[in-house]
Amino acid sequence: MTVYGNFPGSRPRRLRTTPTMRRMVAETRLDAANLILPAFVREGVDAPVAISAMPGVQQHTLDTLRKAAVDAVSAGVSGIMLFGVPEDGKKDGRGTAGTDPDGILQVALRAVREEVGDDLVIMSDLCLDEYTDHGHCGVLTEDGRVDNDATLERYAEMAQVQADAGAHVVGPSGMMDGQVGVIRDALDQTGHEDVSILAYTVKYSSAFYGPFREAVGSSLRGDRKTYQQDPANARESMRELALDLEEGADMVMVKPAGPYLDVLAKVAESVDVPVAAYQISGEYSMIEAAAEKGWIDRDAAIMESLTGIRRAGAQMILTYWATEVAQRLARR
Repeated sequence: MTVYGNFPGSRPRRLRTTPTMRRMVAETRLDAANLILPAFVREGVDAPVAISAMPGVQQHTLDTLRKAAVDAVSAGVSGIMLFGVPEDGKKDGRGTAGTDPDGILQVALRAVREEVGDDLVIMSDLCLDEYTDHGHCGVLTEDGRVDNDATLERYAEMAQVQADAGAHVVGPSGMMDGQVGVIRDALDQTGHEDVSILAYTVKYSSAFYGPFREAVGSSLRGDRKTYQQDPANARESMRELALDLEEGADMVMVKPAGPYLDVLAKVAESVDVPVAAYQISGEYSMIEAAAEKGWIDRDAAIMESLTGIRRAGAQMILTYWATEVAQRLARR
C-alpha cells in the first residue's frame, strides 16, 4: 500500500466532516444537493464585471461574492468553487499571487468561510494559470516547457495557503503528473488532514473552454495540449483515474461534462469515491446563445443537459446555473 504523508493516507472521514459535506456525497439523489456553483472573484474592482461570453455570469467583488454564497445556501446548493482573478500587474512567471496569503483567492476564501461557515462546501481551484503572466498551469523551463516537478512544489504551497484560508476542498486542475500525492502530503504535514481533494482526474484539452479564458482574464500564450488530455483518448482517462486514487484523491472529476459523457459513465462505474463533472463555460454559453436567438427552450435545455450529466453517473455537477436550478427544483 502506498502511503502519502501520515498514516492513514486515505481518510474517508474527510467526506463526513459537516452535514453539508455528507449531504453532498449522498450516493443517489437528483436535487439541489448535487449542484456546485463555480464563481469568479476579481481583485481591484468596486462593482461586478459582466463576462460578455457568459451572459448572466460575472466577476464578483468580495461583497457580491458573499451574497452569491448566501444565495446558494438558501437555494440548497451544496458547494461553491472559487476562482481568483488577480490584477494583471501581480502576475509573474511563477504565479506568486496564487500562494500569497493575501492574494485574491485566499482573501475570497476567508470572506466566504466567514459568511457561510460550514453551510456551503467551500472549494478552491488549485492551479497557477490565473496568476502566471504566460497563462500556463505551471512553472516554465527556459525553453518554454511546463516543468512538471517544479510546478508540483508550487501546488504544495498553494494547497497549504488555500487550506489555511478556509477551503474545505482543494481542486487541483493543472493535470501535472503526481499532483494529488504531493498535495495530499503537503496538507497532511501542515495539519490539514480533514481538507479533501477533488481531483480534476479527467481534464481534456477542449475548445469549449473559450469563454472561461475571459472569465479569469487569462494571459495564455500557446495551448495546453502537453498536459491536458487528448479528446481522442478514453483509456488514458482510466490510467489517470487509477493514479489519482492511488495518490489519495477523495473525489474525482471529469471535465468537460457534456462532450465526454461516455468517459464520465466509465469513470462512475469504476470507482467507489464520489464523482463530479464540470459543465464548463462553452457548454453554458452555447445554450444561453441559442436561447437568446430563440432557437431552443432555455429552461428545458438547461434541465435536460444536467439530467444527462447526472444520468451518466455524476453525483456532483459544477454548473453556472447551480443556484437558479436549485431554486427551480425547490418549486417543483
